[in-house]
Amino acid sequence: MAGNRIVIVGGGTAGWLTAAYLAKQLGANRPDGARITLIESPEIGTIGVGEGTFPTIRSTLATLGVSEARFLRESSATFKQGVRFVDWERRSANGKSSEYFHPFNLPLRPDGRDLSPYWLLDHQAGSPLAFADAVTTQGKVIEAGLAPKRLEDPDFGGPMNYAYHFDAARFAAFLRGVAVELGITHLQGKVEQVTLDPETGDVVSVSAPEVGVVEGDLFVDCSGFKALLIGEALGAPFKRCDDVLFNDRALAIQVPYETPDAPINPYTLATAHEAGWTWDIGLDSRRGVGYVFSSRHSDEARAEEVLRGYLGRVADGLTPRLLKFQTGYRERQWIGNCVAVGLSAGFFEPLESTGIMLIEAAAVMIAEVFPLRDRAARDAAARNFNHLMAGRFERIVAFLKLHYCLTRRDEAYWRDNADPASWPQSLRDLLAQWEHRPVSRFDFLVDLETFLPASYQYILYGMNAATDFAPVEGRYPDMAQARQTFAKVGAAASEALKHLPPHRTLVEAYYRRA
Repeated sequence: MAGNRIVIVGGGTAGWLTAAYLAKQLGANRPDGARITLIESPEIGTIGVGEGTFPTIRSTLATLGVSEARFLRESSATFKQGVRFVDWERRSANGKSSEYFHPFNLPLRPDGRDLSPYWLLDHQAGSPLAFADAVTTQGKVIEAGLAPKRLEDPDFGGPMNYAYHFDAARFAAFLRGVAVELGITHLQGKVEQVTLDPETGDVVSVSAPEVGVVEGDLFVDCSGFKALLIGEALGAPFKRCDDVLFNDRALAIQVPYETPDAPINPYTLATAHEAGWTWDIGLDSRRGVGYVFSSRHSDEARAEEVLRGYLGRVADGLTPRLLKFQTGYRERQWIGNCVAVGLSAGFFEPLESTGIMLIEAAAVMIAEVFPLRDRAARDAAARNFNHLMAGRFERIVAFLKLHYCLTRRDEAYWRDNADPASWPQSLRDLLAQWEHRPVSRFDFLVDLETFLPASYQYILYGMNAATDFAPVEGRYPDMAQARQTFAKVGAAASEALKHLPPHRTLVEAYYRRA
């Protein structure tokens, strides 16, 4: 395989993010660079379920060489500092909700010391201080509705760790503009035929009536759930995960703010309901809201009642869009000269914004191994890619299940989630150990992880998982120092409130920036 022609089938976030990243890294606008063609059907729109990202997106955007202001303005983007979980541990009672926060700031580690065992011991002794508030300043910043940075801070950086929310269609259009500027060729047509080499099984070309035959050396399948190349043409099996992750439907709706200057939440709001949960994402002029649920535990009519009950009168006259999906992934995402990225590779509900992170990881790995000058190198790269991506998907399944399995809610959906029979064995093993010791970095294989150990801590301790440290309490003699550190974190959070602007104020200032 001596050529450097890359053909990407499909647009949307997966196609255009991959195209832009590969164009930048592989020099598509240089005479000696990769020749990248993206072909997309104008008939197929962007699904845009969650409209959220993880902090990795900042380094990706910085790599593309765009300004933060341009991205924010063209994507109708806002800032996201984490996820606020409401009623996941238990149902609201007497007007009181159970809630916790998964911030993007990493826990403070003074002198490299893990504070989680000290927080656990203090918590068991009756301290009401939430774990996230004990080890980060970000919770108080978010509670105050503040932005993660100031206008004078450098692009893609600031005092708080952050990601973004955006309008999915506008984000794809922004990426398309960037990719074209970086030298990719954009074709519009609906691919109707995939031609394989009868001897090797490689993809030789794709063809569409509008553009004819398009040949390439590496084909990237970004055709969404249809999986036109990796699934239909190459037959890569799909590994279902619905025995672990029950949700397979979503009702999505876009609702206006009650006033144009309404505050914008600087986080994703995830609220648990009887058979699933709602996401609530604030953009500049609207909220994107959806109810993700299990069709085994609720029908669509009841799901719409739940969604409308959550939204109230703001949804009057609006019709939600029903999305049906199957949770799972392809263990072989690279076959021959074809690699799947995005929905064609796999899909999970939009909890913790895993989708775009996986697109980013795939694009980085493709860029690092291209061009592939011979078949042996290509096949070795494919085996490594499949090992790493399947490992990431497998671990994401366990991480997402962690959000559900510690619940104390008593509806059938939540009881089924709390049943250890529905937990992956890897998660059962971790939870069995975490009943008696803190989360450790040795619990994870870094190259296969999408989420750092801190993310597990925020979920585990936010859900008040039972941990008995009594037998090993003597290993943690520095409780007085730890409590001083917790107090210092609280003081630093109060100081941060004085220096960070309201979220909407910063967003609108960026939109005005040239």
